[in-house]
Amino acid sequence: MKSSIILGMLLLCASFAQGQILTIRDNVTGRPLADVSIYSGRTNTYARSDIRGNADIAAFRGADSIRFDLLGYRTVLRSYDALVAGEPTLYMEETPFRTDEVIISATRWSLQRSEIPSRTLTLHPTDVEREMPQTAADMLGASGQVYIQKSQLGGGSPMLRGFATNRVLIAVDGVRMNTAIFRSGNVQNVISLDPLAVERTEVVFGPGSVMYGSDAIGGVMSFTTMNPRLSDSDRMLFAGNATLRGASANTEKTGHVNLMFGLRRWGFLTSVTFSDYEDLWMGSDGPDAYLRTRYQQRVGGRDTILTNPDPEKQVASGYQQLNLMQKIRFRPSEKWDFTYGAHYSRTSDYPRYDRLTRPKGDGLRSAEWYYGPQIWMMHALNLAHTDGGGWYDQLHATAAYQYFEESRNDRDFGKTTLHHRTEKVDVVSANLDFTKSFGAHQSLYYGLEALYDMVTSTGEEEDIETGAVVPGPSRYPDGSTWSSWAAYLEYRSRVSDLLTLQGGVRYNYVTLDADFDPTFYPFPFTEARMRNGALNGSLGAIFSLREETQLTLNLATGFRSPNVDDAGKIFDSAPGSVVVPNPDLNPEYATNLEVGINHRFDDFLRIEVTGYYTWLQDALVRRDYLFNGMDSIMYDGTLSKVEAIQNAADAWVQGVQASVECHLGFGFRIVSHFSWQEGEETLDDGSSAPLRHAAPWFGVTQLLYKQHRFEAELAAVYNGEVANEDLGIQLEGRDYLYALDANGKPYAPAWTIFNLKARYQISDLLRLSLGVENIADKRYRPYSSGITAPGRNFIAALHLTF
Repeated sequence: MKSSIILGMLLLCASFAQGQILTIRDNVTGRPLADVSIYSGRTNTYARSDIRGNADIAAFRGADSIRFDLLGYRTVLRSYDALVAGEPTLYMEETPFRTDEVIISATRWSLQRSEIPSRTLTLHPTDVEREMPQTAADMLGASGQVYIQKSQLGGGSPMLRGFATNRVLIAVDGVRMNTAIFRSGNVQNVISLDPLAVERTEVVFGPGSVMYGSDAIGGVMSFTTMNPRLSDSDRMLFAGNATLRGASANTEKTGHVNLMFGLRRWGFLTSVTFSDYEDLWMGSDGPDAYLRTRYQQRVGGRDTILTNPDPEKQVASGYQQLNLMQKIRFRPSEKWDFTYGAHYSRTSDYPRYDRLTRPKGDGLRSAEWYYGPQIWMMHALNLAHTDGGGWYDQLHATAAYQYFEESRNDRDFGKTTLHHRTEKVDVVSANLDFTKSFGAHQSLYYGLEALYDMVTSTGEEEDIETGAVVPGPSRYPDGSTWSSWAAYLEYRSRVSDLLTLQGGVRYNYVTLDADFDPTFYPFPFTEARMRNGALNGSLGAIFSLREETQLTLNLATGFRSPNVDDAGKIFDSAPGSVVVPNPDLNPEYATNLEVGINHRFDDFLRIEVTGYYTWLQDALVRRDYLFNGMDSIMYDGTLSKVEAIQNAADAWVQGVQASVECHLGFGFRIVSHFSWQEGEETLDDGSSAPLRHAAPWFGVTQLLYKQHRFEAELAAVYNGEVANEDLGIQLEGRDYLYALDANGKPYAPAWTIFNLKARYQISDLLRLSLGVENIADKRYRPYSSGITAPGRNFIAALHLTF
């Protein structure tokens, strides 16, 4: 009898204790909501929901008003008695528009989107899961606000407002990813990031040099990877996610898993993703010029051109990729927080598809052309501190080491010499960022940055028949260094309820040192020594005319200091042309003015329109050049016209970005994004030509539905035409990449495709995603790309959360 009473009391206590655990969910999908802020002013009690949406509210006992807040959701007020009296679940309703969204990359500190004068884009894991992109480049492109160029399947070069490559900046967890060898040609370093391990992606359009220094002319793409969570109790927090995904267009096979362990002071997170992509299939309806009618293969010791039995199959385009991430977090007190992150990404060899399809007479120019494994590794230690006394309120300090490796391997058709050129870059960086508030309406952001890049560049020539390997010319001067030292200051003041002002300034000092080896080329110089200083600024204003209407005005400058790729590179840019080093370079400078309006019609409609104009001075462009007094030299056995990067042009870009979001009711909404831009650069004869990276107009319109654990999306993705006369210098040696117009001239046709995707929440643990892209099986190729986009593509993914 006594034991029965004790058992009953224990069960009662357990039941009572269970009643204190509240689970918070989305009212439509039923998904648990993490990081919900729970606060009661009466009891001065605070709590937060964990990764499963659970929160212990026992400490709120007796509170007559408990406030639940989460960005993107409506605030909920409940009494303690009401919460424990019913089902231990609280449902929160998503706000129609993300007006309170937090942006970090604009100032390196958290600000609401409405406090930033620049146009921004934010992508969340839910967006990524819905769109199911294969790479980080595809993730950006799916937004409909960033244009993506691809030279091969293992590619993806983002274009922002007419600028790309080394005129846009990539940051990972606040660490600059651009290196001293980022080139003006298309780069694919962004695919080193794992979209399944990214917690948040932000794009700030327009110059960001005040915060990020050199290269941030067209914009900044900032990726924040997942961080370990800590336990709010003495119980260990354990959570994880797993994803299996496949796609038909390139027989994708992707597996991902991340595991998280959290204690009160320590947190650990491990993420692994592996992807395998076979050759890509294009669509059946479109220009015949894109077909892969033939391909090269070595048969019986001879290079042979074979007929492709399936011309829609882009032979020699597949590759594999591995991504690893490990993070450790330690919070010894409420004021100190340390995080160590290790990232590793490696691809297999991947073919340069556009070079493999390059013709020579009636044949093909290359027998082999492939990139060696693209490797990226980063070790970063970050510390955060609050309450710094009079000097700062918050401090972020980051020390990082990065290692990059890439190589180019090519062999002409019928030749036995395989050229290997390998580049390795070691980067050490340090950032100190501070913020200080003066009252409720004034804030100061300031900091220091130091970067040091060292380039290792080697070349080899391999005879594929004998196996003999001899030294060959390198792509860059071996042992070159590039460094940047900077200090910045930004001030923000909310002058009144109607006006907020923000202004900043940054000084950068950049050095470059390179020594040229005359072994293979008789350079007319032996070294390059550059010392450049740059002062940049920004001034923005936000006019809140009423709660529903906001006007923004922003004036900002940006710059790009010449790097090792600009000053020291030697390579073949196109058949019959060779780019040689030029040590006499200066920075290029950009000035950008943009005006924006954001208006909301109650909870029904939101419209955002931004117009901008960017002027680029002393632009670093490729132009004809003399090498030792000669306009042509022998390069890899071919007499080639000499070119070099020079400060030889001015350029301008103007454009409009527009977004519309409309809530139709019954779970339906329409979201549309549209970008139009045009630009020109001056030529040596005083005339002008279209700016290479000014993409045609493009956009996406989505009809979205979300109700009762089910979500669906029907999307139209569209792209304007680039006529032959607007291709300009893009056609030099690249006409084979384009379709032919009615006059038989190369051009980039307009195209529209339709995608249908759906996601169903099977249970709290399991979600199923299905989709079909390019429903009509169109054959199309995005502007400036060297590989044709996927044809009809069926996608299936299974997501497990535990």
